[in-house]
Amino acid sequence: MTEQELIAAYGDYHGSTPVPSDFDAFWDARMAEADAAELSYRLEPARVPAYPSCVFYDLYFKGIDGAELHAKVHMPVMDGPVPAVLQFHGYPGSSRSWFEHLSFCGMGMAIIALDNPGQGGPSIDAGGYAGPTVSGHIIAGLEGPAEGLYYTRLHQSIRMLVRIVSHLPGIDAGRLYANGASQGGGLALATAALNPQVTRVAALYPFLSDYRLVWELGADEVAYEGIRYFSHWRDPRGEHLDEWFGKLAYVDTVSFAHRIPEATEVLFGTGLADHVCPPPTQMAVYNELSCAKHHRFYPGFAHEEIQDFDDEVIGFFCGEEVA
Repeated sequence: MTEQELIAAYGDYHGSTPVPSDFDAFWDARMAEADAAELSYRLEPARVPAYPSCVFYDLYFKGIDGAELHAKVHMPVMDGPVPAVLQFHGYPGSSRSWFEHLSFCGMGMAIIALDNPGQGGPSIDAGGYAGPTVSGHIIAGLEGPAEGLYYTRLHQSIRMLVRIVSHLPGIDAGRLYANGASQGGGLALATAALNPQVTRVAALYPFLSDYRLVWELGADEVAYEGIRYFSHWRDPRGEHLDEWFGKLAYVDTVSFAHRIPEATEVLFGTGLADHVCPPPTQMAVYNELSCAKHHRFYPGFAHEEIQDFDDEVIGFFCGEEVA
């Protein structure tokens, strides 16, 4: 599908599942719970050596429900406070190497790269989910209340991370940004929706978007394979589709998009040959954004590194006007 064909077919598309009527109240309550939790964290020098221009730390903190979380912290050595980029990784991996994140320090920015609990990095998942957990984090907790979903808890822990970062020495709390691709793109957008102090977001082919359309398109494989597992084993006749897709709507990137403040700016990238996160699901997210936004389309690119998008992120986070 070309860019023109995608826009013609999905330019007015806003998702296959309505945003829950109590969505904002639900997330206001979850954020209040996270804000009420006592912060417990420590910074330790990382195993990589510090340099005159940059120092490295391991950040360990207590997330929601006792999760033990880790993030890599890169701090440029500057005379005054610096902006901070919250970096989120793809599913089900981990934060990139210290080396790969150094570009942000070269831009005069700190970067805090979270390892999602129970995935590839050292962050530890507290567990205790209702229903199956064998087939991915999308369905973890799906048979219980939406409050117990894996991504509900993760967003609460990210709220706590934002609080911590805002208090770290050398960070300019007025210049917080979010960046990520795939799962990281979805988390970056949700983080801006739930934490209005995050004012710029770069999101490449966001995962966790428009779950029902993923299922209807038969794209519930690879990253989304948990949906297929759940439907085959827990609801083989499709008698509860509305119920479980309605619950997933509480952690759908499409649902979060309307909460991103108008003052926030989003740089959004889509590979037109992406079979992991189908472009129509991404269009639903983009169309729901009411803030300043810029969409980049990449013909022939699938779910892969897109260097052109990475290069645009430099100017975007440095405050340059996006054409």
